[in-house]
Amino acid sequence: MAKLLTIQGGKPLQGTVKVRGAKNLVPKAMVASLLGSEPSELRNVPEIRDVEIVHNLLTIHGVKVDRDSAAGHMTLDPRETYSAEHSQIDAYAGDSRIPILFCGPLMHKNGEAFIPDLGGCRIGDRPINYHLEVLRNFGAVVDKQPNGIHISAPKGLKGAKLELPYPSVGATEQVLLTAVLAEGITELKNAAVEPEIHDLIAILQQMGAIITVYTDRTIRIEGVNRLSGFKHRAIPDRNEAASWASAALVTEGDIYVHGAAQRDLTAFLNTYRKIGGEFEVDDEGIRFWHGGKALQPLVLETDVHPGFMTDWQQPMVVALTQAHGVSIVHETVYENRFGFTEALKRMGASIQLHRECLGSNPCRFGQRNFLHSAVISGPSELKGTDINVPDLRGGFSHLIAALAAQGTSTVTGIEIINRGYEHFIDKIEGLGADIDISAALAA
Repeated sequence: MAKLLTIQGGKPLQGTVKVRGAKNLVPKAMVASLLGSEPSELRNVPEIRDVEIVHNLLTIHGVKVDRDSAAGHMTLDPRETYSAEHSQIDAYAGDSRIPILFCGPLMHKNGEAFIPDLGGCRIGDRPINYHLEVLRNFGAVVDKQPNGIHISAPKGLKGAKLELPYPSVGATEQVLLTAVLAEGITELKNAAVEPEIHDLIAILQQMGAIITVYTDRTIRIEGVNRLSGFKHRAIPDRNEAASWASAALVTEGDIYVHGAAQRDLTAFLNTYRKIGGEFEVDDEGIRFWHGGKALQPLVLETDVHPGFMTDWQQPMVVALTQAHGVSIVHETVYENRFGFTEALKRMGASIQLHRECLGSNPCRFGQRNFLHSAVISGPSELKGTDINVPDLRGGFSHLIAALAAQGTSTVTGIEIINRGYEHFIDKIEGLGADIDISAALAA
């Protein structure tokens, strides 16, 4: 049943939240377990919707999954994997884009794979063409059908030389999950090198893969005949950590994020300090708080790692509505990621969107008529309003704005936020927010 979240804003968020394994790693690690000839163990697993989707998809393919949700521990046994019925797979159509990553492992196991229509957040054109072209280069035959895509490898999968037109995280994961058991050597140029990619490589290396990462975004994979299982603790979710940090800044609060790791937040922490936030790092996490002085405007561009991550942009835009002066944000990763600002403007924020590249470097969207640059003037007094969540990060950013705003906000569509934020309602309540959740009335 759809839920309605009512927020009485204006209270600083104070207290401790815990973040567990990264949404952008854990489901992919679960998929990697399919490649093994032995069971795998994964720790630090969060209770989020994307984990549930992959859990269910693995189960219908014959993988035995044992899970201790409270402890965040999961065991995955792929030794009796088989091809699932199309109707079973199709039940998850539209829920996530992760099923496309099943292709390589399932072809290695069963000789074929079926992928339903793919969903995910509507923040821009995230075509699966990269994935399909990658698979064709390995020798896969792609058959597009009305309800999905059937992919087979009648002659087996063989290593290939590949170069991505853009360092796509998903396409890089596709190459890794396909190449490790493909015959011969695979060389991938212009690969994504995000921390979650390196953690996936660490998992595959534990399983017996031979993978070399070079400093020029080139990854070389030597195919092997067999992979075993893995025992791995997932890296913490840097995106959730950054979201709570932004919440502390916007509400003038003080939040300790247990489990946050400084190493993978370097670009975010630099920006956080520039705008006027304070942070303190210890062995268990990071404390974030408002520095007490007026927040400073800045010019910000998103980029692939090691740049400022696109998933950090939306929560930071909310913070910039409270900065004294004019800020400019240039989004270079997803062309439609500023759709969430409409709700912020209704709350009183001063935000203008532009088609031009308002950054130091032109990007691939500059000539394509997308509103991908934002000019934010502040500080703005935010007032409560009615909000429908558009996507995962935008939705959590709306929550941050509502928590900082004066008055009452009502938020629908919060189920999307469950895809990547574990127990976020309980966490917000634990930080002292004045909220109420109830069943949403039918339209």
